[in-house]
Amino acid sequence: MSGEAAPTGRLADKVAVVTGGASGIGAGTVRAFHAEGACVVIADLQAEAGAALAAELGERALFRRTDVTDEGSVSDVVDAAVAHFGRLDVMFNNAGIIGAVGPIDRTRTEDADLTIAVNLRGVLLGMKHAARVMKPQGSGVIISTSSPAAVMGGVGAHVYSAVKAGIIGLSHSVAAELRPFGIRANVVIPGAVVTQMTADLVAGGADDLAGAEAALDRSRYMSRPLRPSDVAAGVVYLASDDAAFVTGVVLPVDAGMTGAGGPSSMAAATYADQAGRREGGRRVGDPGPEEA
Repeated sequence: MSGEAAPTGRLADKVAVVTGGASGIGAGTVRAFHAEGACVVIADLQAEAGAALAAELGERALFRRTDVTDEGSVSDVVDAAVAHFGRLDVMFNNAGIIGAVGPIDRTRTEDADLTIAVNLRGVLLGMKHAARVMKPQGSGVIISTSSPAAVMGGVGAHVYSAVKAGIIGLSHSVAAELRPFGIRANVVIPGAVVTQMTADLVAGGADDLAGAEAALDRSRYMSRPLRPSDVAAGVVYLASDDAAFVTGVVLPVDAGMTGAGGPSSMAAATYADQAGRREGGRRVGDPGPEEA
């Protein structure tokens, strides 16, 4: 795709597991990891899409049907990575759902429980079973997907916002524990990305990616909406040795949504030709009261 950096082999000989790897950000990251030389295990409930992606990529890709809410399933996919490729270097805890939606006073507990199970329990299990393999080998990288909803009110559903914030706290804590073992733990915050999940929310359905791109284009922060490959580029960096001393961080890949969400009024045309302001509304160069 135009504008994407050419692969440099930064992940050559690395082995990665990507949960939620059959579509969206996960699939974009699987492709990026593979292009950078990694062997990749695609962990997802979407068996048809996951198997097709693995077949497309070839011998350095493997699909395993995985339910991140089930500890045995998560343990099995980690073991499959080690059995098939010999080790585990990168665990990308990316699987997630929107889950419970609606007003807080009408939230269904069963929907909230599922949201917590997929989005937070799934990340915790991924960290647990990655760590049991990575600690003995003395190296590894754990990356987890959060959301702008973790740090901003009003941009996500209530339970989703809570668990995505929990991922950040969990990652900070785990980063401190695992640092002495040579293991790094970081978080990526994608903005609104053109994916099937987004399309289901803002367009004509999960398969209407063109509709999602058009909808997101109307509220974009930069020259175009975010795509999975944009987020994948940030994840590749965190997974690579370029980030060897980067741990316990939250990397937004969101076109400034969380850090620079509004337009700069002081850079607008109204102020463009005016000098600095001082107390009492005076501009730099205006005479002071004693000079007037």
